[in-house]
Amino acid sequence: MQDDLKRTAYDYHLPDKHIAQFPAGRRDHSRLLVLNRTSGTLEHRHFHQIVSLFKPGDLLVVNDTRVFPARLTGKKQSGGKAEVFLLDYPAPHDAGRPETGMCRYRCDALIKTSRPPKPGSLIVVDEDCTCIMIEHTGRGTWLIELAIPAGVGLAAVLERAGRVPLPPYIKRTDGALPEDASRYQTIYADRPGAVAAPTAGLHFTDEVIGELERKGVERAAVTLHVGYGTFAPVAAEDIRDHRIHREYVEISQETADTVNRVRASGGTIWAVGTTTVRSLEFSAAAGGRVRPLKDWCDLYITPGFSFRVIDNLITNFHLPQSSLLFLVSALCGRQVLLDCYRTAVEQDYRFFSYGDAMAIIK
Repeated sequence: MQDDLKRTAYDYHLPDKHIAQFPAGRRDHSRLLVLNRTSGTLEHRHFHQIVSLFKPGDLLVVNDTRVFPARLTGKKQSGGKAEVFLLDYPAPHDAGRPETGMCRYRCDALIKTSRPPKPGSLIVVDEDCTCIMIEHTGRGTWLIELAIPAGVGLAAVLERAGRVPLPPYIKRTDGALPEDASRYQTIYADRPGAVAAPTAGLHFTDEVIGELERKGVERAAVTLHVGYGTFAPVAAEDIRDHRIHREYVEISQETADTVNRVRASGGTIWAVGTTTVRSLEFSAAAGGRVRPLKDWCDLYITPGFSFRVIDNLITNFHLPQSSLLFLVSALCGRQVLLDCYRTAVEQDYRFFSYGDAMAIIK
């Protein structure tokens, strides 16, 4: 089996001190490692300098998903503490029950209690929200139902009682901080549904977006709601045997038309993050034309994949042996990428969600 197909061939040494526990003081002052995959050259910049890499007529495609407050805490009927981690944005289960005045919403969730819950047991989140265990799915998760009084609203309850979940590698004794609610969110986040941020977009500011617009760079958005599966480890040694998670994606007719027009005119398509790459390539039809869609994306990109839509990628530094590392390697080459990561470690770059950025360009 060739190395590009071996999970362990995507390992690299990363001291814990390089895992960013807090965001940069300013979004666009994070560092930027620029790899020219044509010449193989590397440049060290700061993110606000990325504007100089664009040309008039290029297109920046972002993922406008919004992280919702998916982590709820409450108490069991016995009084013991419990945590409910919502894995999807809860969907209405009925239109409200006139006899009870309650609205109900369902989704899958991870449940953390001192003892395993039973079907029908309750967790009281607050005076307006009760979580009911419906059934164990057999995959370590529960189908749960949130009961909320009619007129209160799901969004209001989540904003009041929930917390934005942070990735498991952000380990703080004080947990999530108030500023995480805004900093673990892109400035263009618009559509709630993600449990993890599309972190490549965290570096953008209104100033950078404004400079790009004045330069003649267009912008379009896709929506891919990042799921908890993005943190799932790859267990198979042959990466072809890994089964990737599914995430809901939407691409509008307007976005599809814009991407197709810019490609036809010779402009460069810049994807912000691996989620945007997967969305666009998943939607690509014959000839690389992007189609509007509303679907579940299970596209798994590994070395050997033929990119039909995107040209350049803005991304963060990813975990060793992860499916995201496979995707980026498919664009620039596994050994080239590992060499870049080795340089980033030597140059004290910050890694993962709150870390620095990388631009891979033609």
